[in-house]
Amino acid sequence: MLYNPESASNLAVPWFEPRYWIAHGAVVGEALGRGTTFIVKEGARRLVLRHYRRGGLAARISADRYLWRGESVTRPFHELALIARLYAAGLPVPVPVAARYQREGATYRGDIITEYLPDTQSLAQRLAAGPPGLDTWAAIGRCLRRFHDAGVCHADLNAHNILLRDATTVFLIDFDRGSQRQPRRTDEHGGEHTGKRTGGGGLWRDANLVRLRRSLEKLNDQHGDQHFDELQWHCLLSAYR
Repeated sequence: MLYNPESASNLAVPWFEPRYWIAHGAVVGEALGRGTTFIVKEGARRLVLRHYRRGGLAARISADRYLWRGESVTRPFHELALIARLYAAGLPVPVPVAARYQREGATYRGDIITEYLPDTQSLAQRLAAGPPGLDTWAAIGRCLRRFHDAGVCHADLNAHNILLRDATTVFLIDFDRGSQRQPRRTDEHGGEHTGKRTGGGGLWRDANLVRLRRSLEKLNDQHGDQHFDELQWHCLLSAYR
């Protein structure tokens, strides 16, 4: 186990087991994705417990086991460390709580716990209720630029991983397989440069935005409502730039 002593000083192994919270009547919500993410009550706060599950063709081989390549690169430890760095840097992410892996031979399973962000809903949920205002799209664009300027590449940037508290307060969640690259720096002439570790210049940033765009278009197709359009997207991009 790996934990944040400021938020999990009383951490116990059962915290990673849904049945523990179910037995104590402490499950207060669930979120469906590849698996079930549980929102649980621990004292006066709420926590989010997520079990790592595979997607795509790999899930046919194993639903939740990953190849062991060393402790530091296990998905839960890597994600918790990344979130801790981002939180310390003042970026809008959940408070990191704890992570664990369970190794069996050449494979392992993993879980992560973060603090729940109260009074939030995903961008996908917000779109289902109607089109957000342009101030919200501009806030999302500015938020994404903050992460990108810090070198943060979100591996699965979609409308479900962007949370809104109000019209202009935006958070990012779920940094599984995410990475932090060399951040941008500005020279004396006002030009922007990136370090050698970024790889592909700004291509990874563009790929993040393209992935988000595809996610928004998919939601339009699913709901049959035009709650996302070109004006909103250009508002996001204008604020991002």
